[in-house]
Amino acid sequence: MMARSLRVALEYIEKVKSARQRNGYPSLQKFSEDIQPSLSTVKNFFAGIAIDYEYFREICEKLGLEWQDIAYKEPETQPNKPQPTNGEASPFITGAPITQPRYFFGREKELKRLFNLLKRHPLQNAAIIGKKRSGKTSLLHYLKNITTTSAEQLRPEQKFDWLPHPENYCWIFVDLQDARMQSREGLLKYILESLKMQVPTPCDLDHFMNVVSDNLHSPTVILLDKISVGLQRCPELDDGFWESLRSLATNHTAGNLAFVLATPESPIEMAHNTGHSSPFFNIFGYTAYLEALAETEARELIASSPIAFTDEDVEWILTESRCWPLLLQILCGERLFNLEEGENNDNWREEGLRQMKSFTHLLDS
Repeated sequence: MMARSLRVALEYIEKVKSARQRNGYPSLQKFSEDIQPSLSTVKNFFAGIAIDYEYFREICEKLGLEWQDIAYKEPETQPNKPQPTNGEASPFITGAPITQPRYFFGREKELKRLFNLLKRHPLQNAAIIGKKRSGKTSLLHYLKNITTTSAEQLRPEQKFDWLPHPENYCWIFVDLQDARMQSREGLLKYILESLKMQVPTPCDLDHFMNVVSDNLHSPTVILLDKISVGLQRCPELDDGFWESLRSLATNHTAGNLAFVLATPESPIEMAHNTGHSSPFFNIFGYTAYLEALAETEARELIASSPIAFTDEDVEWILTESRCWPLLLQILCGERLFNLEEGENNDNWREEGLRQMKSFTHLLDS
């Protein structure tokens, strides 16, 4: 299945690229100057990454392509049906958290400590602290997904046996930027549904505590992302709410419940700065501080490019990114795009530095 999907993706890329060349556009920069969508949208289209429907049709029409044919046609040996873009076409990810473990690199030291806290009873709580865009959300997704992802979907020799019995674990990812998580009832209902437990009526804090206390018998980890948003914007998630969660984890679940949260500052400081005083924020005994990757980890990420970079390019990327994952992804993505377009120049460096400007806070000491 993976080989077929990759073949579809490569055929798509070849088709749209040849159409651009037929229409007299030597580069994507030139093509983007003649249409409404931005250069980044054009790049996504030619890489096989999903873009807005209207832009997709506009680009197809500009290239003289039938958009239905581009969107839905598979190789002739396969029946026609919508085909999702295969992730292999985009090895470097910059605009969203990394959710597929094969594209996540580094953080081995932090992962060893975090999984060590979670592989024995009682499960212990942890906080992940780092600057904005330092990879906190991606790390939460990695914790959730790595132990249950099949070996075929991982990199060769990528470690996945972090837990002795991963099938026994339940992982619940909570994004407190999601409006559905910002009410007490909505968040409690989501947790119960994720645990496959009956949702009581009414779904209030007392009933929630009773249901979980009586039925939680397997190791469960609740991953809290963007928790500062919940503290700042969600009055229903008050100190009483957080105190109840602390009580649930420490007194009522036989050591089967742990919390891992992500925040730009320590949980205690975050609570203080948002006007909260709940003892919930004192239970995080281990803190993982996300800094730049080790150089060996950064080199592994760079080496994952489907087209090898020169030693000179590798050293330049390491120097300019200072091994921060997001900046590595940006610069590697620009270099790969340049190579795929057959452009034998250094314009990608200028573009990469331009794309990095919004994230230079990562380089501040």
